[in-house]
Amino acid sequence: MYTYDDLYVGISFRSPGRTIGEADLIGFAGLTGDFSELHTSDVYAKASQFGRRVAHGMLGLAYAHGLMWARTGELRPTVIAFLGMSDWRFVGPIYIGDTIFVNYVIAEIRDSASKPGQAIVTFDVEVVDQDDRAVQKGRKAILVSKTPLEGV
Repeated sequence: MYTYDDLYVGISFRSPGRTIGEADLIGFAGLTGDFSELHTSDVYAKASQFGRRVAHGMLGLAYAHGLMWARTGELRPTVIAFLGMSDWRFVGPIYIGDTIFVNYVIAEIRDSASKPGQAIVTFDVEVVDQDDRAVQKGRKAILVSKTPLEGV
């Protein structure tokens, strides 16, 4: 686990993998109401530019977020909140059976303007499949405590 003092621009991380299955697509469609045939119909998807069903882009984004800090616990003693994303792009499909990983590197660390005991850490993030092909990428920012959080 890392504390604020361990962090520096350029440190890189790789998440564990997560294989995307049929149940993930159906569950996500039910959760979001997005039953687009590209995600739910083999016949429709076969005639698409992808040739088969693909996962929802937001499913990949949500899973990637969970794979980063929540699943690894790497920053558990220091993370206060997720602040946002920028320049997020969906650059390739995620297919049923693909295993996604998240590669992320600290691009910027800056002190919080309003909270002296806190900082904002920005990551360059790339979601890749089992063949290390990028499927999504962008930037994510989190608010961290400069001292380990109590009760963690």
